[in-house]
Amino acid sequence: MQINQNWLKQLPIKNIISCQSVRGGDINLAYKIVTLQQQYFMKVQPKHSAKYFDHEKRGLKEIAQAGVNTLTPIHSGQIEGDAYLLLNWLDADVGSQRDLGYEVAKLHMKHNDQFGFGDKYETKILKKDNQWNSSWADFYLNQRVMPEVNYAKKVGRWNDFREHHFQNMMENFLDYYSKNQVLPSLCHGDLWFGNVMFANGKPYLIDPDAVYADREFDLAMTTVFGGFNQDFYQAYSEICPFNPGIEKRLPWYRFYYLCMHLDLFGESYGDEVDAILAQF
Repeated sequence: MQINQNWLKQLPIKNIISCQSVRGGDINLAYKIVTLQQQYFMKVQPKHSAKYFDHEKRGLKEIAQAGVNTLTPIHSGQIEGDAYLLLNWLDADVGSQRDLGYEVAKLHMKHNDQFGFGDKYETKILKKDNQWNSSWADFYLNQRVMPEVNYAKKVGRWNDFREHHFQNMMENFLDYYSKNQVLPSLCHGDLWFGNVMFANGKPYLIDPDAVYADREFDLAMTTVFGGFNQDFYQAYSEICPFNPGIEKRLPWYRFYYLCMHLDLFGESYGDEVDAILAQF
């Protein structure tokens, strides 16, 4: 997609000096917009309605209400059939992983009486059902994991080994949560280090897929691709101590993130999915 002057003129901001393509993930197009007054970060999803960014906007606002640093939605809408979201621009610098640990703990201290986020929305390949559910086990199995597995089957990325060990894993999962309660905590939902940035010496959580979930769902993602160090985990645990046996539970949450990558990118993630499933 090419952003042209006619497209830019339809944005609800004035005096645009420049619009430059920047890195912004593999799902949306991303741009830095400079005006005489300020700078913006803009996401664009071609050929989608303005509602495309509703889930992200709600997530950013919910995170901000928890007192956690994040980006601020400024404008959103549709131009020539393309959805856009305008956010404030931050200049990246460096910061403390201890501060980051405190920030994530603060996020997880915001609770709800049910799991989910009360919406349904579209991702690159799936439609996510975030409707409220009083059961974490049911929500995670049927509203998170099974849609991924069904997609993997549909596109030929599933086999007998994966099916057998997946069934074993989910039996362990369901058995554990039939005996142990979990509190719905506000989670970022995609907490890899690429969705963390430091600006003004402070940590910011960006690009959320917000959901009220088991907080270990977020913690698992911090261990998938690395980047978070011991200072982060130590600071986090000072506010939100880890529950005993967490290392035995993290794999069934790592599976969610890696199965999504299997769905998106193919067998380059197959070995990592199989390594998790082989534990069960």
